[in-house]
Amino acid sequence: MNSSMRQRPVVFALLATTMIAGLPMAPAMAQDAPAPAATPTAASAVAPQGTIRAITVNGTQRLEQDTVLSYTKLRIGQPYTQESLDQALRDLYETELFADVQIRNDNGSLIVEVKENPVINRIVLEGNKRLKEDKIRPEIKLAPRQIYTRSKVRADVARIVELYRRQGRFAATIEPKMVQLDQNRVDIVFEISEGPKSKVRQINIIGNEKFKDGELRGQMVTKQSRWFRIFSSGTSYDPDRLAYDQQKLRQFYLTEGYADFRVISAVAELTPDKQDFIITYVVEEGDRYKFGDVKVESDIRDLSGDSLTKRLPMKKGDWYNAKLVEDTVDTLSETAGLFGYAFADVSPDFNREKESLTMGINFRIANAPRVYVERVDINGNTLTQDKVVRREFRLAEGDAFNSFLVKRSKDRINSLGFFQEKLDIEQKPGSAPDRIVLETNVQEKSTGELSLSAGYSSLERFIIAASITQRNFRGKGQELRTSVNYSAYSKSVEVGFTEPYFMDKNIALGGDIYRRDLNSFRYLTSNTRDTTYEQSTTGFQLRAGVPLTEYMSLALRYTLNFDDVTLDQDTYYTNGVCDPLLAGRYLCDAIGKRTTSSIGYSLIYDTRDNRIRATRGQNVTLSQDFAGLGGSVKYVRTRLSASKYVPLGAGFIFSLSAEGGYIHSLEGTRRDSTGQEVDPIRLTDRFFLGEPQIRGFDIRGVGPRVKRYYLTSQTDADGNTTYVRNNSNNNVSDDALGGRVYYMARAEVEIPLGSGAREMGLRPSVFMDVGAVAGLKNPGTINFAGYCTVTTGSGTSATSTTVRAPSVGNCDTPAVGSTASYSGGAFEEEYLGDTLSPRLSVGFGVNWNSPFGPFRIDIAKALLKEPGDDNKLITFNVGTQF
Repeated sequence: MNSSMRQRPVVFALLATTMIAGLPMAPAMAQDAPAPAATPTAASAVAPQGTIRAITVNGTQRLEQDTVLSYTKLRIGQPYTQESLDQALRDLYETELFADVQIRNDNGSLIVEVKENPVINRIVLEGNKRLKEDKIRPEIKLAPRQIYTRSKVRADVARIVELYRRQGRFAATIEPKMVQLDQNRVDIVFEISEGPKSKVRQINIIGNEKFKDGELRGQMVTKQSRWFRIFSSGTSYDPDRLAYDQQKLRQFYLTEGYADFRVISAVAELTPDKQDFIITYVVEEGDRYKFGDVKVESDIRDLSGDSLTKRLPMKKGDWYNAKLVEDTVDTLSETAGLFGYAFADVSPDFNREKESLTMGINFRIANAPRVYVERVDINGNTLTQDKVVRREFRLAEGDAFNSFLVKRSKDRINSLGFFQEKLDIEQKPGSAPDRIVLETNVQEKSTGELSLSAGYSSLERFIIAASITQRNFRGKGQELRTSVNYSAYSKSVEVGFTEPYFMDKNIALGGDIYRRDLNSFRYLTSNTRDTTYEQSTTGFQLRAGVPLTEYMSLALRYTLNFDDVTLDQDTYYTNGVCDPLLAGRYLCDAIGKRTTSSIGYSLIYDTRDNRIRATRGQNVTLSQDFAGLGGSVKYVRTRLSASKYVPLGAGFIFSLSAEGGYIHSLEGTRRDSTGQEVDPIRLTDRFFLGEPQIRGFDIRGVGPRVKRYYLTSQTDADGNTTYVRNNSNNNVSDDALGGRVYYMARAEVEIPLGSGAREMGLRPSVFMDVGAVAGLKNPGTINFAGYCTVTTGSGTSATSTTVRAPSVGNCDTPAVGSTASYSGGAFEEEYLGDTLSPRLSVGFGVNWNSPFGPFRIDIAKALLKEPGDDNKLITFNVGTQF
């Protein structure tokens, strides 16, 4: 190496670029990168070895010189070589603190020139619409006031891309840019192009001979993208779901007897436009097996293997079904749990005969100690007191373990409505082999509601409601509620309180105080109503409930109501008295003040798994109320209702409910002001049916009613005038009268949707409703001939009076000096609908927990109805909170 080469300084540095990950920056800024390896030529530019006489660091802004040197092994007085200078460069670059580093050597005097990486001023996200910032920012490691490095930017880009892939957006691209500021600061901008959601365009299956492609696709969670699956989240590609679908295919084949089935390969290919995926499965079905010899061997004394063998669901010669084997293992484990063996080990031993294609199974129940509950632990309840949860347990410390009672305890805790549905009671080993710990992990949810809502209902038009409800008051399980409701036809104020365990005893006590004002109405046209009677009710109710057995309880109540029923005197009165010609006999009979003092009970049998939203179980309730414990109203009202819920699998839930009632008067014969006998049960105490009890019919649209048809004149070609009914909606009034007896039944299937629709709160269902209400005494219809206008005298001294016409269209001959003219107003009444013949409707509806509040829409068609019934195709109810 010549001297001229040794005198020339060597630069070990990475030149600045204007790219980050191959993308332009605005403005350009130096980037960091690994130090290049020293070449023999570059090394020859410095002395191959020597002693460091001095070290100078230039270019620092935030760092001290000693800090920079501390990252290297270069020290004054120590020898240096080509390798040590190369290593110093690598050490400085590895700190990721510097955008550029140079080391110059002047006969042992080393000059270290550095350019520090900039400080990040802020992180900016642009273009993200589908994935909000609160989802992205926790994944970004870069932050303001940190040192910028290119590697960290690349890592953050990869993290954001992965987030979008989890959302099914494989076409998403992230372009990072850097904006240089003063004082060696930069803004990092991530420009995001989200792209469309990558769908599954096609699912191909190769190798299946026994089952068609469509049948196998139906077993998968992943679905092909089609227009009718707009609410399904299963059409987006998910690698985890791909693995799950392979297991679903295997489970399906195993349930059909193909024990040797396997998925050879599963490949997902992204289309060139990165819009969709094409998934291809290659399968091998294998042979189909039947069950061979199946039996149970039990090492537990209390469990007889022979008895259990007789109860096995599979028999020799049946097609093999792996799901049936799994269910049998669970059933045997639960059976052992019923006898107190919580940790019984049930293992199936398989004996496969490939020649005969049979699968013999021996279910072995290993010996295990009988287990007792050591303690019950409750975790996660921050507001709810432990005793609120513990009193729902059907097991206590020291009791023999029973798996059925554990499940029952879980159902009772879920029915409280205080916790999320993912409640779990874990069974953990205790301090000894015969001890078990029941660990209950709960996650509390909000039980208090403070709302001011407004909405529109097809029943009551505009609605305003304010309510405060706390279903877990003070964490003691008490319920406190107040509410105020206002609409065009009803107003109410109510305060209620319930203590479910009075004095820590299994006795529920509660009470309500209320004021309710109802403006009843009738239809004048299909879209027009007018107010008939106004009912004001002020009262209170006291309640008590006690359990009789695990599933049966008794509820007692006392109710005192003060009712005042009135009619508008300007509309329905004549000379200060209710006029049947204007109001009808049924409305005139309803008016008046009365007091109802009643005592009642309900006998309830309830095995539902969740009283709030049941999926299985049944409920039967018998109720009776006796009015006449004082007061002016006397009757016995009886109701019987029953419901049953059955899970059909795959998320479908079938429910069947029925109810009926009868009210019997204890007052004897009642007569109106004209002396005519009327129904002993007053209008305001009767049963009414229609929307929403029976969908497909209007409110109070089913049952006894009086329709009043007004007569209009009609002239033929010969000039003859007749009076006929005008059946147009504008000339018919319709008054529902209710009934003394009713029945009603409903069959409904709730249809599951994909997880995306469930997250939106959509719950569709199909239903069939049937019912009727009847049993009234005929109220007596009125046929009115109309009015005559009689004019006496002439000129300014003429006087006119209105009298009833003797017949339709005709007036009596007036006295001398008077004239009479027919002024109309004739009508005919018809009593309809008093029959127990069934009214039937079918339809479908959707519940939606929309961003604006709860929304329910039903479309129902009345298939069976009686003359006079009012049907309605679409009903809905929507509200919002503000």
